[in-house]
Amino acid sequence: MSASSRPPVRWARAPRVVWRLLRVLGQVLRGLHTVTRRFPTLNEEQRADQVQLWSAQMLQVLGIELRVLGQPVPQGPALLVSNHISWLDILVLHASRHCRFVSKSEVRHWPLIGPMAAAAGTLFIERASRRDALRVVHDMRASLAAGDVLAVFPEGTTGDGLQVLPFHANLLQAAVSAGAPVQPVALKFVEAASGQRSLAPCYIGDDTLLGSLWRTLSSDPIAAVVRFGEPELAEGRERRAWAAELQQTVSRLSE
Repeated sequence: MSASSRPPVRWARAPRVVWRLLRVLGQVLRGLHTVTRRFPTLNEEQRADQVQLWSAQMLQVLGIELRVLGQPVPQGPALLVSNHISWLDILVLHASRHCRFVSKSEVRHWPLIGPMAAAAGTLFIERASRRDALRVVHDMRASLAAGDVLAVFPEGTTGDGLQVLPFHANLLQAAVSAGAPVQPVALKFVEAASGQRSLAPCYIGDDTLLGSLWRTLSSDPIAAVVRFGEPELAEGRERRAWAAELQQTVSRLSE
């Protein structure tokens, strides 16, 4: 997506955006308080409920409507595989169905967000390290064996949402080894009124987080659409072939 195709920043809406940014900061601080003070007293199910509630509330603060199509898996073990468009994707998926994400290790060190991601059960990976990838696959397999629902973005990067990029197959090995089902999930952002695609939340290329956030908050109302496909097992498929088929499924679901 070129810079010229991005929606313009609407500076006339700056007062509304600043107010929403303050509310976003307040919601982040509430989340940090929850994970540092309340999480130690909660069991895993209660923590999952809190993460899902907080994510849904954050979408409301951001002014983003959530539309869920299809049925997420009612329980684990399961691996969700989704296309990746925006920094909003994790919020959207958490609000739709709590899961443990596999995320790049840098997120662990982000101010405010890092501690919350860790408390939500995120598995962190050093993407440039093959050895660390093997470790994460082992941890994912153990997590699936324990009945968890995990989520990955197998494109490995964000796209504009207009097409789904090829899927990397490495992390699928955890589902193959654990004999766990994989559920394809498609994300897209649309204008709430017209249903037309919205590129405002995209976070690619030379986008900055603040710029993408400002563009999202200054745009016309947006809806996040999450479509869950049917869970499927490997059934003897090699992980690369399975990854290619899952990419095609997610592409169809995102239309």
